[in-house]
Amino acid sequence: MLVLLILASLADAALALLLIAVSGFFFGSGPEGMHGELSAVAIWTAGLIACIAAPVAGFVLRRFGRVGLGFAVACIPPIAATFMATL
Repeated sequence: MLVLLILASLADAALALLLIAVSGFFFGSGPEGMHGELSAVAIWTAGLIACIAAPVAGFVLRRFGRVGLGFAVACIPPIAATFMATL
């Protein structure tokens, strides 16, 4: 189960890198620009924080013996991103 948790963490890291890489195209003229609408920036930032916090929470839950729940928590951002992409 640890391997699945690591794979979910890698998926979260890839999603976070994708969010950072394309943020300049949505919120400004370059990769460091965040000149978009405030609500869009807030949602984008919340998604990035979720991509970072979910694997951390997964490994913390693993430390307390809840490996299955930790894996489920770590899988939330990629599943949510897939769902949002289909809308």
